[in-house]
Amino acid sequence: MKAWLSSLLTQFSSHPLLLVIIVTFLESVALLGLVLPGIVLMTTIGTLIGSGKLSLYTAWIASIITCSIGDYLSYYIGWKFKKWIYTISIFQKNITLFNKIKKILNTYSMTTILFGKLIGPTRPLIPMMSGMVEIPIKKFMLPSLISCIIWPILYFMPGIFTGIIIKHPNYTKKFLSTRLLFPSILITIFIIFIIWILYKNKKIYQILQKIIKKIIK
Repeated sequence: MKAWLSSLLTQFSSHPLLLVIIVTFLESVALLGLVLPGIVLMTTIGTLIGSGKLSLYTAWIASIITCSIGDYLSYYIGWKFKKWIYTISIFQKNITLFNKIKKILNTYSMTTILFGKLIGPTRPLIPMMSGMVEIPIKKFMLPSLISCIIWPILYFMPGIFTGIIIKHPNYTKKFLSTRLLFPSILITIFIIFIIWILYKNKKIYQILQKIIKKIIK
């Protein structure tokens, strides 16, 4: 698996934007995102950005678009094929987790969509389950879009800094202050927003904690 993945990444390194489009789309599509090594792939893209082989803003914009398309497709799949989804084995094996997500979606729909899309294992499930529980598309679109703006840059960052260190060990502060200033500010604001939301809604924090523990197990 590792050899296959390494070979695939090597082939795509000459077409980095295509890699961005494919990875961010598949990572957002219902159930498919569960079997992809998302962190590895997103970090690899970040490394290409940091080393100068791929434009940060080109990759970011492309990932926002493909992430959104994947989300809306997953929402439609959940809405259209929910009866069939309830019968498939992967759903039945994780029925406890699905039921918890369903309960939280019904109670805190917009908050759950926003935060759930940033957590690896729940990211490809949240849009599909939003369609399954028939959350109005208008309530789904805004938090989905916000998460699609934040998620790529959040997962690119470790790879970006790795690429900078490898390619430009003596890079000046100018690079950091220009190319990474806006994303860094955006992430900082979002982290503050998350802390404030969790502080105001301790019940949400406790439920999310239980879900994360369940996923880790």
